[in-house]
Amino acid sequence: MLKFAAAPTTIRPPRLLASAGFRFAVLFAAMFSVAAIAMVGVLWWATAIALDRQTDAAIRADAIALTERWREAGAAGLAEAIEDRITVDVENESIYLLRQVADGAPPRRLAGNLEDWPGDTPPDGAWFRTRVTHDNNASQARLHRLDLPGLQLLIGRDEDQRVELRRLLTEGVVYASGAVVLFALAGAWLIRRALQRRLGAAFETSIAIAGGDMAHRVPLSGRDDEFDRLAQTLNTMLDRIATLMAGVRGVSDAIAHDLRTPIARARAKLEEALAAAPPARTAEGEALRGAVEQGIADLDNISRIFQALLRIAEAEAGARRAAFAPFDMVPVLADVAEFYAVAAEARGQTLETALPEHLPLVGDRDLLLQAVANLLDNAIKFSPPGGTIRLSAEAAEPGIEITVADDGPGMPAEDRSHAGERFFRADKARATPGSGLGLSLVQAVAHLHGGELVLADARPGTEPPGLAAVLRLPRP
Repeated sequence: MLKFAAAPTTIRPPRLLASAGFRFAVLFAAMFSVAAIAMVGVLWWATAIALDRQTDAAIRADAIALTERWREAGAAGLAEAIEDRITVDVENESIYLLRQVADGAPPRRLAGNLEDWPGDTPPDGAWFRTRVTHDNNASQARLHRLDLPGLQLLIGRDEDQRVELRRLLTEGVVYASGAVVLFALAGAWLIRRALQRRLGAAFETSIAIAGGDMAHRVPLSGRDDEFDRLAQTLNTMLDRIATLMAGVRGVSDAIAHDLRTPIARARAKLEEALAAAPPARTAEGEALRGAVEQGIADLDNISRIFQALLRIAEAEAGARRAAFAPFDMVPVLADVAEFYAVAAEARGQTLETALPEHLPLVGDRDLLLQAVANLLDNAIKFSPPGGTIRLSAEAAEPGIEITVADDGPGMPAEDRSHAGERFFRADKARATPGSGLGLSLVQAVAHLHGGELVLADARPGTEPPGLAAVLRLPRP
């Protein structure tokens, strides 16, 4: 279905997923979230690594000092140094265990606050983490094993506080990431709203121009930014297009207006010559009279084309709005149906009507009559003998609908987009007499009244589908 509609006063926003503003907003939210979460993750990683390095540095320094003590005073001095360290450890974080090992004898505890030697302890020089019990408290510990001649030493630190700190850091990272996502979504929504607000005027102007309102222009914000420069460029382009279109229409309308008088004079002279000519008694005379009569018919056709062009120009320019008045559309439809019923009957067709009792309307009575007459004329021309043309009207919810449906070949969807152009004729209409201005006039009349012309298949799914032309007009 194709609509020839007047310029709308409001703009319908695009679908969310198809909106460029939505895509830009999502891209901003994704980049902002990734950058912020990456920064928070780096801070968490750096803090956790710093804690681990601090613990390892303390254990390593302790191991070096105790080794030096063993070298100076032997096992007894080493045990004494361990007990001294346990005594001064007010935070109860240091972990030690020194035991003596000898071949054939079980290990003997010499000093320390670790109750038992952990099972599956790695070999000398290893660093590991495990659950231990020291000073009657079970905790997670970071340990380093050091083997000396006849001795085994474990040096470590209680990591419960560091584990708790790491857990708090992790929770903080999670909450911060959630806040980042919320701020990113809020920023994305603001960006999308800002883009829609700045581009909405351009959308409305484009739709108004597409609807035929060449006077519409993109408003400027006064900020002289990229959007204002784009709006200025668009307005300059629209001014140029409007000038060119006005020039083309002015030329065609001037030609139509200025040639009416010489055409009328030529027709009058041909009629005088035909009336004064004696009756044809030869084939040459009969051919001459036929040529004169054909010339008169051709001039009449040219006059009708010029008259249609002038009517279209008047409708598009809004010059007939002064003739708007309230009237009942039903008698108008009944009169035009009565006139074209004779033409349909002459072609072996049937014209059916379905009209309400009253159909109040405000507009130009003569132009609306001409528009419906054009639709009926097209329906009769393209319907086959024995076909049915249906004229109906109703007061619909948004306004008034006048429908003319036929049994003809219909119009392909690709041709409907050009059906309202002047002198356009579809391939199926090439052999049918006409000028290609009928639907152009109907479209111009619909726009003048703030309505639209809708073309669709009269019988979808059948062959031939026929054509239904719906003239929609606003309520008074």
